[in-house]
Amino acid sequence: MKKIGFLSFGHHQPGTPTPTAADALTQMVELAVAAEELGVDGAFLRVHHFAPQFATPFPLLAAMAARTSRIELGTGVIDMRYENPLYMAEQAAATDLLSGERLQLGISRGSPEPALHGAAAFGYAPAEGETDADMARRHTKIFRAALTGAGVVRADPAMTGRPGMLAVQPQSPTLQQRIWWGSGTRATAKWTGEQGMNLMSSTLLTEDTGVPFDELQAEQIAIFREAWAGSGHLRAPRVSVSRSVIPITTDTDRRYFGRERDSEDQVGRLDGGLARFGKSYAGEPDVIAKQLAEDAAVQAADTVLVTVPNQLGVDYNVHLLESILRDVAPAAGWR
Repeated sequence: MKKIGFLSFGHHQPGTPTPTAADALTQMVELAVAAEELGVDGAFLRVHHFAPQFATPFPLLAAMAARTSRIELGTGVIDMRYENPLYMAEQAAATDLLSGERLQLGISRGSPEPALHGAAAFGYAPAEGETDADMARRHTKIFRAALTGAGVVRADPAMTGRPGMLAVQPQSPTLQQRIWWGSGTRATAKWTGEQGMNLMSSTLLTEDTGVPFDELQAEQIAIFREAWAGSGHLRAPRVSVSRSVIPITTDTDRRYFGRERDSEDQVGRLDGGLARFGKSYAGEPDVIAKQLAEDAAVQAADTVLVTVPNQLGVDYNVHLLESILRDVAPAAGWR
């Protein structure tokens, strides 16, 4: 039994069913409502800066929370290089409380982006001797500490009547257990397990060993779980993987995605090193269900996030999700 969620990048472009940012935002809320009615387990959004995509997750997550009651609401992922960790802790806790503690926040060092030194434009640059990844982890450490209620600033006794340290407010006590790290390598998967965060792995790994993508990702998951167990964390961890899953059941599906039937893993260069991209699963439902049932990483994960072509509009994506739940999930052994 796997949780099935959808992941939207929130693209908007003139000439498509999602021509503006307003359309992308409102359609995401509408799709979350429809997905909950279908029985989908999670609605997740990607966060990118300086691109015509989703960039400010918390107002959107709060709007989704106001219109739904059961579905998990999450990110995949927030780039921690850009974040003020204390302000983010306040926003995250408030949004989580409004949702009835349904947030599943994916965070990470971030992915390649169109901006040069984009985080610096937001006021954040690595300290001397730090890398971008170091800065993201530093922000993450402060953010997670704030979520636990740790004191982060000295109190003014003239205002509080006593000395001591103050925590950010509000607090959502269980949110700490629902933080995920977006890991692109086996080394960061090990670190994630040691830190006690859930693991979120996408269709891109920033390393390549020559084995198929799903096997490399399954190795990453095994390393994460071993590190988790070795670190003595008491709760059970969660692991998600994302996949492009397109059941072709109509002429419209065929017109949009028929050429994706023969998709294969791709290897390229990214950030100065090799990277492996996972293939798309497009085709007749029984065929792709069999392929997914043989995907080692999908089998190892408890949550599968299917990426949706949000620019095709709400109705098409509802059709897509309905087909995945009805035609693919049971045959793949997810339901």
